[in-house]
Amino acid sequence: MSASLPGSRALPDSQYDLATYWGRVRHTAGITDPRTLFVGRAGLEQAKASLIAYKTGQINSMTPELWKAKKIVDSTLHPDTGEPVFLPFRMSCFVLSNLVVTVGMLTPGLGNRGTVAWQIANQSLNVAINYSNSNKSSPLSWSKIAQSYFLAVGASCSVAVGLNSLVPRLKSLTPSTRMILGRLVPFAAVASAGALNVFLMRGEEIRTGIDVYPVLSEAQKAAAAEKGERAEAESLGKSKKAATLAVAETALSRVLNSSPIMVIPPLILFRLQGTNWLRKNPRYTMPVNLGLILVTSYAVLPLALAAFPQMQKVKAESLEEEFQGRGGEEGMVVFNRGI
Repeated sequence: MSASLPGSRALPDSQYDLATYWGRVRHTAGITDPRTLFVGRAGLEQAKASLIAYKTGQINSMTPELWKAKKIVDSTLHPDTGEPVFLPFRMSCFVLSNLVVTVGMLTPGLGNRGTVAWQIANQSLNVAINYSNSNKSSPLSWSKIAQSYFLAVGASCSVAVGLNSLVPRLKSLTPSTRMILGRLVPFAAVASAGALNVFLMRGEEIRTGIDVYPVLSEAQKAAAAEKGERAEAESLGKSKKAATLAVAETALSRVLNSSPIMVIPPLILFRLQGTNWLRKNPRYTMPVNLGLILVTSYAVLPLALAAFPQMQKVKAESLEEEFQGRGGEEGMVVFNRGI
């Protein structure tokens, strides 16, 4: 992320007001913009160089070109490590990566083995995305990563497959109701399993805590810039309460993202299947369904991710006793909740 770049001058957090929901939606729409995926290594280095020029005082004010450079950097680099997130696991690739798995999960006549195999693929992708975009102040060992992976995939797949097996057993319902539930339940399974996946994959953060920092005032940032120092606060320590809040908010944002996708496309498709066009051309059912999922996914992703700020600010008094009275501006502390 741009904050990890060298230079004593602090970059603006965003060109939008992150204190408002709509401001966060517009900011998140930039981070999830799939066009940033086509910026290669040379383009990333050029964007980083432009931002470094601003942070070192070579450029006086933010320009449209600098905002574009910041969008590229923020969508590519992890805010804790400053390293690029592997491309398929970036939030700008979230919809496309999930669409590949969705095609597999919607393939007709999969059978139990095929269903389980694609659920494993889906939850493995969730693990990769959750891990790649999590808070990195408490690094996991490879053994912990493997342990968390098998636990998350096993539990998530059990929930997903278990819910999917319910519909055929509901004999008392009308055929049309069973058809609607048959379309909704797989997505409900994905949503609930996805939220569980977040908790299991990031459980170590809750057990050990994540770094929290005092919120610096504008005066403190300006004073640091005048001295040629980076406006960075020292970590106050690791908070388990902050970690629990971070993981819970991320899990809830996954549910908020999945819910419209599990409801809107199936219901629209159900209506379309009653039209003469789709009755005469049943081969278009799958492409139409995928198109509905793709459009809905791109529309709701920024809305869901913006439900909570990525850099979350809370009162120091709301955390453990060791943080009482140690907050920065207005007694606030800040931490990266992940995304």
